Amino acid sequence: MQRKIIHIDMDAYYASVEQRDRPELRDVPLIVGGDPASRAVVCSASYLARQYGVRSAMSCAKAQRLCPQAVFLTPRIGHYADISRQIRAIFLSATPLVEPLSLDEAYLDVTENLLGEASATRIAMHLKERIRSELQLTASAGVGPNKFIAKVASDLHKPNGLVVVPPHRVGEFVARLSIDRLWGVGPVTAKRLTAAGFHTTADLRAAPLSDVEAIVGSFAHFLVELAHGRDDRPVCSHHERKSVGSETTLAHDSTDAAALGRLAADLADEVAADLRRLGKPARTLTLKVKYADFTSITRSRTFAAATDDSPQLVAAALELLRTSTEVGRRPIRLLGVSASGLGPEVKEPKHSRQLILPFGDRA
Repeated sequence: MQRKIIHIDMDAYYASVEQRDRPELRDVPLIVGGDPASRAVVCSASYLARQYGVRSAMSCAKAQRLCPQAVFLTPRIGHYADISRQIRAIFLSATPLVEPLSLDEAYLDVTENLLGEASATRIAMHLKERIRSELQLTASAGVGPNKFIAKVASDLHKPNGLVVVPPHRVGEFVARLSIDRLWGVGPVTAKRLTAAGFHTTADLRAAPLSDVEAIVGSFAHFLVELAHGRDDRPVCSHHERKSVGSETTLAHDSTDAAALGRLAADLADEVAADLRRLGKPARTLTLKVKYADFTSITRSRTFAAATDDSPQLVAAALELLRTSTEVGRRPIRLLGVSASGLGPEVKEPKHSRQLILPFGDRA
């Protein structure tokens, strides 16, 4: 059976939520990221701000130089996560096969669906309208026979777009896509491919596989398949979480060991709360340190038994910071704590462990 896949991507999600909640910001360039005087980066920019060249992951300082009249807001990740759950519920009303990619985008397999609707196009229109009417937000959608086609299509007519690529149009649709449109091709791989003369999917299709393998190795076969519009990846509604983490970039480089210790403790405590919320204790805790010269190190500790206990994880993070880094001697710009080796849900008798209420939800 030919798959029917929808990719839905919210339009300028964080910025759109803020403009919805604060109507006075709807007609001004809006940037969600933080204070331009800090090291904050752009998380989301309204379409008006994008007209000035502002892009995600750009420093807020640069964004302010490009668009001095912009309004800057600090992200409210927990709020965006709450709304994302409402969007997810709308998706799940159509199909259980929903694969979230982030808070603001997801794949849906509607080949067989809960609406009894044969047309994936009509399902996409229905979902977009529900998002608009119930949440006052807009989304763009792409419809195609596989994930790759649907993903590329959803990005073509933003905002509030809908692009449908039926199976018989796939060849035409992918014929001359640029190399950086292919899934998995980031800036580094794109640079290597273009340096070798591969600029479009047509170039990949015309070349012997061995020529592509010489540049990207075993990834070549998958890229050539995409260049022909073929993608067999299923929509996976359940992903096994492999790690939980949190990190913070400091407003200023610091050698204050006490302050850095407090930050490491807070991060470890936050990770522990996430582990409890997931019901999955961790075997390994990892501390990440980025120094002022941008060199990074990671140091880990593996426990004898998986744990989600805050004091234990905090103690491990502090010990790693004290014994395995140059804290207090070398300026630090970023600290991060993550937990991996996640185990199954803890099934202990209620009397055997203290009940700890989780902290506020976050993405």
